[in-house]
Amino acid sequence: MMLTVAAAFKAVMQTVRDLGTETVPFETATGRILREPVLADRPFPPFDRVTMDGIAVSYDSFARGQHIFGVEDIQAAGTPQLQLSNTANCIEVMTGAILPEMTDTVIPYEHLTPSEHEGFRRFTVHKSVKYGQNIHRKGSDTDIGAELIKPGTLIGPAEAGVLATVGKTRVRVSKQPRVVLIATGDELVPVHATPEVHQVRMSNVYSMLASLEHMGIKASYVHLKDEEEEMRAQLQAMLQDTDIWISSGAVSAGRFDYLPEVLQQLGMQQVFHKVQQRPGKPFLFGTFENGPVVFALPGNPVSGFMCFYRYVQPWIQAATAAVVKEPEYAELAQKVIFDAELEYYLPVKLHSQPDGRVIATPQPYQGSGDLGSLLKADAFLTLPLEENVFEKGSCYQVWRFR
Repeated sequence: MMLTVAAAFKAVMQTVRDLGTETVPFETATGRILREPVLADRPFPPFDRVTMDGIAVSYDSFARGQHIFGVEDIQAAGTPQLQLSNTANCIEVMTGAILPEMTDTVIPYEHLTPSEHEGFRRFTVHKSVKYGQNIHRKGSDTDIGAELIKPGTLIGPAEAGVLATVGKTRVRVSKQPRVVLIATGDELVPVHATPEVHQVRMSNVYSMLASLEHMGIKASYVHLKDEEEEMRAQLQAMLQDTDIWISSGAVSAGRFDYLPEVLQQLGMQQVFHKVQQRPGKPFLFGTFENGPVVFALPGNPVSGFMCFYRYVQPWIQAATAAVVKEPEYAELAQKVIFDAELEYYLPVKLHSQPDGRVIATPQPYQGSGDLGSLLKADAFLTLPLEENVFEKGSCYQVWRFR
């Protein structure tokens, strides 16, 4: 029985299992999924921080009408806190420095006129001054112990900076899934080879390798010939120590499509085979007890590419406890008619408009074998099977791959 996309997706997500955690140096954690809260080890900022180069004064002196301040000292960033001894004077301060004691306001150099009298440096204020200006107050960003990064966050450049700021030298992250990509077919030759007229270079696994690389995941791959016994032997040898198999091809109804039968002979429990969608209808999904989950994707490149982003990526995100982004939607740029009883995933180019709308423009598309059609597209637009006519301006969910 052919499942709807919703039913197939639900069945896939019901097989998700936690892949566990590991602790790594924070320098190598970028691209990984955080599995512990990261807390502030002290207030942020940890002191009253000067935000402009200039002078620090006591505001009361300015409020009483004083506009000329003699310089007692200079407070540089990274030096211990100084103290103003006479509130009729000032201390020069640099951006990032701790605010000197007995001062409460910073006046930038741009609002000052410097002068010198008998070797004594002083500044005349020629702009208005507000109490407490140009000071980043201690603890104004966050208190000690506050949660700065939530578990499930993808660690990127901003998160790496926060980890360094709080001294989190080692961090607990999700283990990476152990993924094997499986290319099938006698027609495939290595990328460096010159194919005969009846052959093609291996490409689908490289698209998926790149997709996994964007998720911070390294994968290995094998090429299986259309020979049943050899296929069985190679797959049997890979059953241990893997979490996910992602195959390309050999899942339809051709005479040499041995993969579904071989997988079941090896003990795979088939969850479904065929989904009410285009592209990607002959999609096989199954599980091994105490073994990998199997995403057996169609061999046509656009079909496999779409299925990866619609099914494989969400499974990995759930298995690694990643926080999933809110669904995205876009507005059709033109009317589309699709009269098959299938959920249609249309390659589209996305254009952001000044009013905040995102417009999806369908790209020329010659079917699921047209890998080149993806070069000008950013996402697949979901056109539900309940409809046949999709009007310009109507909104539907998009699955980004760029």
